Parts: sequence; structure tokens; C-alpha cells
Amino acid sequence: MSKLQGAYIAPSDSRVTVAVLGAAWLTAHQSTVKPSTFYSDESAWRVHVEPQWGSRSVGSIRHTEVQAWVALLARDRSRTLVARAHGMLAAILEGAVKDKRISTNPARDVKLPRKKKGTRAYLSHQQVERLARAAKYPDLIRFLSYTGLRWGEATGLRVKHIDQVSRRIRIEENAVSVNGQIVIGTPKTHERRAVVFPPFLDQAISRACKGKSSEDLVWGDGLKHLRSGDLRRGWFVAAVARVRGEDEILAAEARASGNAEPNMMPKLTPHDLRHTAASLAISAGANVKAVQRMLGHASAAMTLDTYSDLYEDDLESVAVALDSARRLRLEQ
Repeated sequence: MSKLQGAYIAPSDSRVTVAVLGAAWLTAHQSTVKPSTFYSDESAWRVHVEPQWGSRSVGSIRHTEVQAWVALLARDRSRTLVARAHGMLAAILEGAVKDKRISTNPARDVKLPRKKKGTRAYLSHQQVERLARAAKYPDLIRFLSYTGLRWGEATGLRVKHIDQVSRRIRIEENAVSVNGQIVIGTPKTHERRAVVFPPFLDQAISRACKGKSSEDLVWGDGLKHLRSGDLRRGWFVAAVARVRGEDEILAAEARASGNAEPNMMPKLTPHDLRHTAASLAISAGANVKAVQRMLGHASAAMTLDTYSDLYEDDLESVAVALDSARRLRLEQ
């Protein structure tokens, strides 16, 4: 027996390799996550974790080595990938700790790259309408922008999921592209929910469902799941490019005449329409709980954290209200 930081570890146990434990971990992990998540995790294991650590015995790995590996990855890889690869190694080694193969986890307390909070694309009502008119599927653009559904949730909708009388949509399926193949699963949080759509979408929903059976998909031909296309030639990217092209002409004309340039249509993805829906709902006065239910977030805290920038005006309103209340009370 050998002694490591006060805990006795059998040398034979600490000599097991990361490759052996990693294979077992991946097998168990696959049953607990969605296919899209497992695909990304398996890729990170195969490309980054296994080549670096697979042949190493768990007892030979040191904290400084893991920190150096993370720093090297961070030089030319995204923070998301670095966090994914590190998290996988840490989880495998945590299993080794629980199995008493090692006494401590050398991958814990490793400094990861800081998360950079990017600027989201929030469209105005006018921009949504312009994008819809420029797109191959205008009704879908409006639908995504005013319901907040994820792309996979929207394209996974079947006619039977929509109650047009009450204007309610049951979110029960999620169609996700995994390595080019559509995989059907449950919504992201594993919780089915209902979303109410605004009355102006009645005709769009009716058009999308016309002539289809209850099992048919709402969007597209009813049989194949609609795709947004690739990042260069897809119909969604083409629509954004058309509107941006119009804006560039208007901006050039404004500069030439000395007028203020109009707001430019931002570069965006279909997922940004979900952010737009949150923005439009909040600006219309929806409270955080309503937005949470619409988006299917696990908690209101998650909604506040995700869209804290949209609630900044609320802070000013609170300050004004407190000032008014104080003045009223003191004058009594």
C-alpha cells in the first residue's frame, strides 16, 4: 500500500489509465445527456482528452500539468471547448477519487479562460418584419421572434401540438441536428411546456397547418424537418444578407446627405430570434416569471442572469419609484 496525502491507495488501483476509466465514463455519460451534448463531449474526448491523457495512469497526473494543458488549449480554442475538455477530465478523475484510486482530483481548482459576454442581437419589431419579408419562410421568422422557441423546438412541432382556439403550443419534441442527422428528443430542460402565441400569428399558423394531418410537422412540407441551411448559403443567412445590403445602401445615402445613419440589421443566427422574443416580451411589460415560462428556463434566476442587460431600465424605474414614495411619505 502507498500513502498519498493521508489516504492509503493500492498501487495497482492508481496505475489504471485515463483511457480505461474514460471509456467507462463515456458509456455511462451517454445515457444521461442529450445526443447533441454527447456528440460534442465524445468529440472533445477523442480529439483533446484521450490523446493527451489516455495513456497516463491516474496516479501520475499532477495539478500543474492539467493547468498547463488548459492554458495551451486556450491559446487557439474557444472557451466552451476548453471548459468541455477540462470538465470531462475532471469528471473522470473525480470518479477515480470516489473509487479510491487516487486521494485527490488534480483537475480541480484549475483556472479556466474567462467567459467573455458578447453582445446579443436584439431585433426591433420593424427589423423582424423586414427580415421576414426577405426570407424564404416569413411566417417562421415571425413565429420564432414572438414565441421564443428554440430552432429544434419549432421545427419539431407537429400539428397535434397546436391548439389554435386557445392559441397554445405544447412543446414536447426537440429536433436537433447531430453530425448532420436529425435526432428527436425532449425539450432542452427535459420539461414540456406550453407557450401562448399572439393573435396576429393566427393566419400564419393556419397556413402552416393547412392540409396536414395531426402527426405532420407544422413547418416545411410536413414530413422532413426544416433546416436553416449552412452558414454561407442557407436561406436564413441569405435573408439577413439581403436586409443588411439594403441597410448599407441607406447608410451610404445618409452619410452623403449628412443625415444620421439608420440602425443596421445585425449579423444573427436563428437562435438570436429567441433572444429577440425575450427582448420584445420584456419591452412589452412581461415580468420575469412570464418570460421564464415562455423560454422554458429552469428558473427565473436563469432568465435574469441571461437577460440582465434587458432589465437595466427596470432598475431606473425602481429608483424613481423609491424617490417618489419617500417624498410622498415625508410630505405627509
